[in-house]
Amino acid sequence: MTAEAVSERAPRAATGEGLRKSTILGGFAVLFLVTACLGAGLGALPISVTHQLAILADGAGLGRLADFSKAEEIVYLHVRLPRVVLGALAGACLAGAGASLQGLFRNPLADPGLIGVSGGAALAVVAVIVGAGTLGTFLGAETVYFLRPVAAFLGGLAAVLLVYTIASRGGFVDVPTMLLAGVAVNAIAGAGIGYAIFASADQELRDINFWMLGSLAAATWDQVMWVACLAAGPLFLLLRLSHALNAFLLGEQEASYLGFDADKVKRIILFSAALMTGIIVAFTGVIGFVGLVVPHLIRLAFGPDHRLLIPASFLLGASLLVGADIAARLLVLPAELPIGIVTSLVGGPFFFWLLMRRRGGLMNA
Repeated sequence: MTAEAVSERAPRAATGEGLRKSTILGGFAVLFLVTACLGAGLGALPISVTHQLAILADGAGLGRLADFSKAEEIVYLHVRLPRVVLGALAGACLAGAGASLQGLFRNPLADPGLIGVSGGAALAVVAVIVGAGTLGTFLGAETVYFLRPVAAFLGGLAAVLLVYTIASRGGFVDVPTMLLAGVAVNAIAGAGIGYAIFASADQELRDINFWMLGSLAAATWDQVMWVACLAAGPLFLLLRLSHALNAFLLGEQEASYLGFDADKVKRIILFSAALMTGIIVAFTGVIGFVGLVVPHLIRLAFGPDHRLLIPASFLLGASLLVGADIAARLLVLPAELPIGIVTSLVGGPFFFWLLMRRRGGLMNA
C-alpha cells in the first residue's frame, strides 16, 4: 500500500469514527429527551407533550401555543420539571463518577458505592442531620442545610483517598485490595450511621431514614441550581480527561510515557468523583448502582474508548435515573417508592450477572 493511500484512508477512518460517535450520542440524547418528557408528563395529573411545550413557550414569552390549565402549569413547572432536571443531573454525575473511577482503577467493578465514596458521604450528611439542632443555634437553620453538600463532599473525598492509599503499592492500584478496603469503609460508615440512628431523636430518625432510601420528591429549583453549579466543573473536567483515561487503560507508567501527568490526573478524577457523588448524596440521598451499571453497559456495547464512554454515560445515566423515578412514582400509586429501592432492584441482579460473567470468563480462560 502506497503512502498516498494510507494518507487518504486515515481521514476517512477519522470521519467514520466521528460519525459513529455522533450517531451513538445522538441516539442517547433522543432517549433522554423521550424519558424526560415521560417523567414530566406521567403522574396523577397527566400532561401531554403538546401541553409541556406550550407551557415552556408561554413561560419564554412566545405566546400560548395550546390551551393548558393552571393546574398543569403549576405541576409541570414547580413539581415535575425540577424533579426531572435534578434526576438527570444526579444520573449524569453518578454515571460519570463511575465511568471515571472504572477507567482510573482499570476495573469495571469500581463504583462510588462499592469503594466507599457514597458511604463516606452518607456518614458525613447523617452527622450534619443529627447535629442540626446544635449547629443551627450557632449558624442558623439555612446555613446548616447547605452544610450538607460540603460535608458530603469531604466525607466522600476522605473515603476515596483512604481506599486509594490502602490499595496503592508502588504506584499500582491492587483492585482486590481496593474492593476490600471499600467494603471496610462502607462497614465503618454503616456502623456510624447505625449509631446516629440509635442516638437520634424522633424527627432526626425520620429525616435519616427517608433520606437514606434516596428520593427526588423534594426537588426544587434551588437544589437544581446548587447541583448544576457545583457539578458543572467536574463534568467538564471528566470530558477533558477522556484521552488521559484512554492512556490509563495501558497502565500508569505507560500513560506517563505518553505525556500525561499520572498523579495530576488521578487527583483530578478522585476529587471530581468525590465532589459529584457528595453533591448528589447531599440532595437526593443514597442512590446505588447507577455508577456501576451505566458505564459497564456502554463499555459492553460500544467499547472502552472514554471519548465516547464518558459523554454517553452522562446521557444514559440521566435517562436511567429519570426512568427509575418514573417507576418509583407509578409502581405503588398513590404512594411512592424511594428511588434507591428501584435502582437497587435493577442494579443488584445486574451485579450478580456481571460477577457470574467474569467468573465464567475466568473459568473458560
